[in-house]
Amino acid sequence: MKEITLQQSLGEFLRATRERLTPEQVGLTSHGRRRTSGLRREEVAELANVGVSWYTSIEQGKDVHPSPQVLGSLATALRLSDDERRYLFLLSKSDEMEESEVYKEISKGLERTVFALEPHPAYIMGKYWDVLLWNRAAEFVFRFPPYSSSINPKLNLLHHFLIDPISKEMNSDWEERAKIMIARFRADCAKYPQDARLNEMIEKFKQESELFNSWWSRYEVKTVTDCHKLCNDPRIGELEFEHVNLQLSNCPDLKLMIYTASPSTAEKLKKNALV
Repeated sequence: MKEITLQQSLGEFLRATRERLTPEQVGLTSHGRRRTSGLRREEVAELANVGVSWYTSIEQGKDVHPSPQVLGSLATALRLSDDERRYLFLLSKSDEMEESEVYKEISKGLERTVFALEPHPAYIMGKYWDVLLWNRAAEFVFRFPPYSSSINPKLNLLHHFLIDPISKEMNSDWEERAKIMIARFRADCAKYPQDARLNEMIEKFKQESELFNSWWSRYEVKTVTDCHKLCNDPRIGELEFEHVNLQLSNCPDLKLMIYTASPSTAEKLKKNALV
């Protein structure tokens, strides 16, 4: 597998965002029909007040190192969202981010916390989006297998949602939700640009999921945020949650995902998930 450098990823991201924009969206006048979609390189360079040849070098993945000021100008010119702007700055890092341990041992206190949250679904997710620990409510709601510390390999959240046919059956908006998950996975991947396992996973997902393969190249980026969630479970009806995403201070590769159920949803889960 050909290794993609950090500079190449930065260039591909800029090209993808450039091609999504129209001249009208950035206040330029479009003169006639264009052979390709999106803005031209010279238009982005003009909007960002940088040289065309220099901007072209960045897009082509050459060994150039734009300053934070230039990156800010490019982000503004390309109308990047806050998530996309953070992603751009992550990709621009010339030095490899120091990797922590893949999986540090989950403490007994954290394990008890996850199980004590019943009937509210909760699980711990690692840097590769592997689900390392989950409670019975999460098992029921997300159709995870029964939890065991001996499960190996660990269930991967993105692969589970993309490939498991039950996920498609349960979610009428499956495609839109899958696109959001892919965009969030991309945002997390930017923290580990040279991680061999992550790059292997990406290639595997491309081969196994047509949606992942087509959507990954669009460079859509989103971060996980706290939010209100509604879903319809064919087994017990409508479910309502407040989703909270907590990053552990002593192990930033791990995230604690909590879905606090509304009173009516909690009662449904008590009667069905915890029996």
